[in-house]
Amino acid sequence: MDLSAYSHVYGVPPVDLVGDIAGLAQLSPFSPGAQALDEAAPQSIDGLVMLAPPGAIERRYALALALNALKPGAPLLALAPKDKGGSRLAQDLTGLGCAFEESARRHHRICLTQGPGDPAALAAAIAEGAPRLDETLGLWTQPGVFSWNRIDPGSALLIANMPPLAGRGADLGCGLGVLSHAALASPKVKSLLMIDLDRRALECAKRNVADARAAFMWGDGRKVPKTLETNALDFVVMNPPFHESGHENRTLGQSFIQSAAAMLRTGGVLWLTANRHLPYESILKPLFKRATLIKEAGGFKIYQAQK
Repeated sequence: MDLSAYSHVYGVPPVDLVGDIAGLAQLSPFSPGAQALDEAAPQSIDGLVMLAPPGAIERRYALALALNALKPGAPLLALAPKDKGGSRLAQDLTGLGCAFEESARRHHRICLTQGPGDPAALAAAIAEGAPRLDETLGLWTQPGVFSWNRIDPGSALLIANMPPLAGRGADLGCGLGVLSHAALASPKVKSLLMIDLDRRALECAKRNVADARAAFMWGDGRKVPKTLETNALDFVVMNPPFHESGHENRTLGQSFIQSAAAMLRTGGVLWLTANRHLPYESILKPLFKRATLIKEAGGFKIYQAQK
């Protein structure tokens, strides 16, 4: 596909469907350092290719932001797997007041539009998908973020079984900051580095964890930050992801565990929550002096592993 009319991309659409996106400016919240689509100036983008998000509210929000940011007459090419939002793309664009061309290829629906869309419909979609304070949770959150409208039960189980922590620590894949908030309840914690690949989650976490001991990093929990010395931390807490692009990927959590082991000093402790079916024991045992199953309930396991 000729992408010469496009300047930006949101997400990582399949190369065999859209071609090489290497020269396009990335807008995905999962790409550290990328420009935020919600901060793009109105009518400033020449053309946008979007792998539309699977969640309905999140998808309409992203589409509406894109349409607002496009210059008059600039194209928006939106696509998604049929079973992950693609089957509703046409309905979403219709609801946003857009005329479009739709095609199907390799289990994806592909829609091409130039907008501009209905201003009232765009404003409503943006308002629905924007960050908000959830009064029930008592947290800032946003549709599309992990466990955005409930406390994840695995995290809740870890908090219920985790003792007061001490020293320097990290929360890998911190999300909205639920585990971090619990860790910082201990006055003996000196510092806590909160890392997440989702910029939106991290921005919410900054509001949810108003503590001078907390530092925030937009990055990949599978990698030891260059600014952090290895073998430096006293503890790590985490509820690692095990889905990538909508599919289960068990190596994600295993990589998080490897990263935690590299960050921890000798004697340092990892507190981990995981779904019961995930085989993390095999990666914990060679990396830690001891790995103890603390609790198993509700489909989740809690481990304490000491390096």
